[in-house]
Formats: sequence, C-alpha cells, structure tokens
Amino acid sequence: MMTRLQANDGHGFECWIEPAQGERRGGIVVIQEIFGLTDQLKGVARLYAAEGYEVAIPALFDRQERGAVIAFDDPGRGRDLMAKADLDQTMMDIGATVEALTAKGGKVGVIGFCWGGGLALRSAQTLDIAGGVAFYGTRMPSYLDRPLKAPMLAHFGTQDDHTPPEGIAEVKAYLPEIETHMYEAGHAFANDQRPSYVADAATLAHDRTKAFFATHIG
Repeated sequence: MMTRLQANDGHGFECWIEPAQGERRGGIVVIQEIFGLTDQLKGVARLYAAEGYEVAIPALFDRQERGAVIAFDDPGRGRDLMAKADLDQTMMDIGATVEALTAKGGKVGVIGFCWGGGLALRSAQTLDIAGGVAFYGTRMPSYLDRPLKAPMLAHFGTQDDHTPPEGIAEVKAYLPEIETHMYEAGHAFANDQRPSYVADAATLAHDRTKAFFATHIG
C-alpha cells in the first residue's frame, strides 16, 4: 500500500509499504534505480516480505517530480532526475524511511539497486541500520570518504560497464570489509523486467542477501 512519510526538512514523499508475511522479523528499505518506484521494485518488496520483513520503498524522485515512474527504455529521463537530486536531501528521505520502520520494532536493513546501490553504501556509512546491500551499485567510488557503521554486501556483474573493475577495486581497497560477489552477467541482472535479467545470478544474489539479513536482522 502507498503511504506518505515526512523528512526532517518537512518534505513529504510517497512510500510503498509491503507488510511482512507471518511473524515480523524487522524491516528492509528498498532504494530505487533511476526509474522511480516501479512495479518491478514492488515485486522485490514481495520477495522479502515473504521472508518476514516489512519492506518500504521511498519515492526518492518526489523532490524532483512527484509520482515519477520511468519506462525502462527511457533511461535518459531517469538520469536527468537523478542528476537533479541532492545527496543530503535524498539521504534525509531514506533516513526518514528507516526511522519509520525502526519505530515499528526490530532492526532495519537497506537494499539498493543501481543508483540505489551507491545510496545503500552511504546508508551503511551514515544511518542507524543493521546492514546494507548493493546490487550493481553505481557511483560507489564517490562515497569513499568515511568508514562503514554497518556490515555491507555488494553484488556486481562481470560484464557491467556501469561498474568497471577499477571502480570495484577502489571500493574494495578502501572498504575491504565489504562482502563482494561477482556474477557472470551485466548491469541490472536482477531486474526481471529487463532484457539484461539473468535468472541464475539474480536467484543466487537474492539468496545471499536473504542469508545476510537473517544474520544481521534476524
């Protein structure tokens, strides 16, 4: 269901909430790609809700364009909105989402995809979360200015030109404690609505993510 949250600066934004199935184990915030709050991400929310987590997806483009959901074949528009996003404001919205789940009890983790993968790293550096997971996180080298406050797991594709080997090496050199896995796949390999989807890689990455959260959230 869609609800409305408010950041510390008074900005109100939409947020999709997927209730936990069965006994609630904690919460997970899912951070979007450059395409907004898509139906595909709601499918990811259902996947983790089935594991017992309440899942929240904040609409991070609401500061630039309310209700923006962008077609996967129109990445230029998504990049334009991302370029207009202020990092501090974006993190304020993610932080408000984490706080909303934390208030309901239990620990909270973060999963980010593409643009959201870099933001998941920033979350693990700056927010009170139990752990962060990045799926093919872009711009991660630009966040290498402080240590981690929470454990971090990262999934990358070996053929992903959005996350070149030198960038991954830079991340691992600065934050060697990040658990990193490589997959024979390209960018967006876990997005089952795009041609880049690689089912085996996606399943393994999600299985590893579930195990990570079982350890760090419960």
